[in-house]
Amino acid sequence: MAFATRFLSRSTRQVYSGQSIVRSEYAIPARSFAKGAGNAPTALKGDEMLKGIFLEVKKKFETALGIIRTEKITIDPDNPAAVAEYAKVMKTVREKADLFSESQRIKYTIETRTQDIPDARSYLLALKDIRVKRGLIDELGAEAMMIDALDKVEKELKKPLLRNDKKGMALLKAEFDKINQKLGIRKEDLPKYEEQLELKIAKAQLEELKKDALEAMETQKKREEFKDEEMPDVKSLDIRNFI
Repeated sequence: MAFATRFLSRSTRQVYSGQSIVRSEYAIPARSFAKGAGNAPTALKGDEMLKGIFLEVKKKFETALGIIRTEKITIDPDNPAAVAEYAKVMKTVREKADLFSESQRIKYTIETRTQDIPDARSYLLALKDIRVKRGLIDELGAEAMMIDALDKVEKELKKPLLRNDKKGMALLKAEFDKINQKLGIRKEDLPKYEEQLELKIAKAQLEELKKDALEAMETQKKREEFKDEEMPDVKSLDIRNFI
């Protein structure tokens, strides 16, 4: 039972993390409620609004759980085929439950965190902070190149670069295009990069599931009635039997 509880918590986390990024349909009423708008419709106030959000979360949760109940998930993070299949299942969950993918979450976070930042340098530092907090690694060293490019542009302008400076931003974009070309990054390859990111996330989640499964089995093995039983291989477990 311990393993089942851990798995459900891990597998449905995307339902809640996706909901925590407030969708546009909730953005306006939530702001109105926060401001205490006197003329807001009764249905958007207090318990009714919270009830609506709760029911939406419940619906997404049940949708996700329904899909997981029908799919065979192999807990084998070292098997590329198992990782790809798990990523496929979680993609189906996101699509059916109307949740953000990891790349969509990152895009949303960038948009909301940076919309009021006036200058380019603070913007780039905010991007770095977001990357670090999301646990992403700058394997290509692109951030340092971008800062160098900004230094070059600001030296040419002889002033800090503001994001509403069309001429200055055009110069910076030209420098960024050179960086992308140097690193071999093309806009048309973005879907491929998103897929690679989702596979990395799927592998990490399977690794966590494997760890939880092993811990749960070790705990069970210490109980007297299971002391002489041989624990099964994690890869042989059918998660659907625990839901």
